[in-house]
Amino acid sequence: MVKIGNIELGEFPLLLAPMEDVSDPPFRAVCKEHGADLMYTEFISSEGLIRDAIKSRQKLDIFDYEKPVGIQIFGGDEDALAMSAKIVDATNPDLLDINFGCPVKKVVCKGAGAAVLKDIDLMVRLTKACIRETSLPVTIKTRLGWDNDTRNIEEVAERMQDIGVKAISIHGRTRMQLYKGDADWTLIGKIKNNPRIHIPIFGNGDIDTPEKAVEYKNRYGVDGIMIGRAAIGYPWIFREVKHYMATGETLPPPTIAERLHACRKHLHGSVNWKGTKIGILEMRRHYASYLKGLSHVKEYRTRLVSTEDLNEIEGILNEVEERFTHESMTA
Repeated sequence: MVKIGNIELGEFPLLLAPMEDVSDPPFRAVCKEHGADLMYTEFISSEGLIRDAIKSRQKLDIFDYEKPVGIQIFGGDEDALAMSAKIVDATNPDLLDINFGCPVKKVVCKGAGAAVLKDIDLMVRLTKACIRETSLPVTIKTRLGWDNDTRNIEEVAERMQDIGVKAISIHGRTRMQLYKGDADWTLIGKIKNNPRIHIPIFGNGDIDTPEKAVEYKNRYGVDGIMIGRAAIGYPWIFREVKHYMATGETLPPPTIAERLHACRKHLHGSVNWKGTKIGILEMRRHYASYLKGLSHVKEYRTRLVSTEDLNEIEGILNEVEERFTHESMTA
């Protein structure tokens, strides 16, 4: 049984990665429905929380059906992170996660995210500041290092565990790689097999099939796997991995009806949480993923991202379901 503090996550948990502008409550709801064991909010700026920025505060929204769920924060200032940890504590998630892995320029330029990998002493101070201010289990998400010459994740893992971090999720790339090239899980496996390490180690990066999930589980011995981009528009990845682990068999892909059900649930969740206008606009980035692989679907996608009328969107989705259900039956 894998545990983070007192949170029981099963024998081999599948985690939904925190993704900016993706991992909001509507998206998390469809991933939970299809088997995600632990989910995280989008990362939240510590400075934004303290300034009471509306967007930052909204990201604190979590719901009982999501549990267990963690809130992720980022920042490069001890006082700001400590104050943010106190704010997060009051919202009662299951855990607090600190982002030491985000590679994007606007975060790194503020000395936050993956930039902290250049100064492990600072990482220790920032993490200690959060641990002092919360009763929640504190975890971190990070990368192998800043670049290939500073792949310092082994030292990071030991020092983080020594100060009280309860679990570490590691993306198998350096900051300089961004998302290019293949993720290298070699060091992740080395950390997991370090006899000094006793907290859960979760691997992240490039897991996009059930076969690969099982291969990496067996090869590197990690306690669980964090899935990010492969879940966008395809929340069934979680159930498919679980089924393959349990039976060695590959599930058939979701039907057209299942795809459209998830898309509608995501759409209505987005509208309910963000309001009609913003909910519809922000859903536009997801249609291509939900409809991926369907032939001649471009015309429908174009119409879906061109309207702000919820009834019209529903009508288009009904057209898609009717057409492709009919095509699959007559094929």
